[in-house]
Amino acid sequence: MAQHDSSIFNSWTNLVSSIRNEIVFENRNKEYGAYQIRRNYNNTMVIALGITISTFLFAVSIPKVLELLGKLQVAEVERVIPLDEIALDVPPVDPNEPPPPPPPPPPPVQSTVQFTPPVIDEEAVEETPPPIQETETTISTTTQTGTGDNNEIVIPDEGTGTVVEPVKEEIFTIVEQMPEFPGGEGELMKYVQKNIVYPAIEKDAGISGTAYVTFVVDKDGNINDVKILRGVAGGPNCDKEAMRVVKSMPPWKPGKQNGRSVSVQYNLPIKFVLR
Repeated sequence: MAQHDSSIFNSWTNLVSSIRNEIVFENRNKEYGAYQIRRNYNNTMVIALGITISTFLFAVSIPKVLELLGKLQVAEVERVIPLDEIALDVPPVDPNEPPPPPPPPPPPVQSTVQFTPPVIDEEAVEETPPPIQETETTISTTTQTGTGDNNEIVIPDEGTGTVVEPVKEEIFTIVEQMPEFPGGEGELMKYVQKNIVYPAIEKDAGISGTAYVTFVVDKDGNINDVKILRGVAGGPNCDKEAMRVVKSMPPWKPGKQNGRSVSVQYNLPIKFVLR
């Protein structure tokens, strides 16, 4: 066996050393395959490392190159031409050219007369008095006595003195001072619970619900015009009982608007609950 270099690159522990390759591939085909790969491994690594370093340096230098090119493009020197170098040659005048036409004459001045305010002759002005408006006043021959009701306006028939038709009293829904049951809302609930009687037919049938009763508390506190807004479903006797209790209520404290007693519409729900 030939003498081989025993340096670190050619030691037996180095897989690509020439000594190991010669021993391993002795008496074998060395034209291609693993022998050529191991033999050229160091050269291949050097070439790859050189390409990597070159690529890195090129990538790092690109911004600097672009910046340098930009400065070269921007650095343009603009030459300022002085005024004395500019040719201001006046074109020669042609003697055969006719002169320009003269400007048109100004428009003629129109004569005007100064405005003079008119003079008014105060003696010639006649003052016309305003027309007199005639009004007809009808005086009744009889004395009409009022009823004391501020909500009714009596319209007498002209010439006869008889009452034609009283104006219908207005019924309010919301006033400054709403009507009130004697003793307040608590006493109202006690009154309804004490006097209401659950109808036997609806009680046996298991019917319950709320009857909404509407009525008018007039200016004297009396209960009038009692109606059912919405009754108990399937319980007409409950509606009748609710109306009966409302009609049996004592006089209320009337509502007031602008300090006077007025008629007010009031809505009261009455519940029928089976216990």
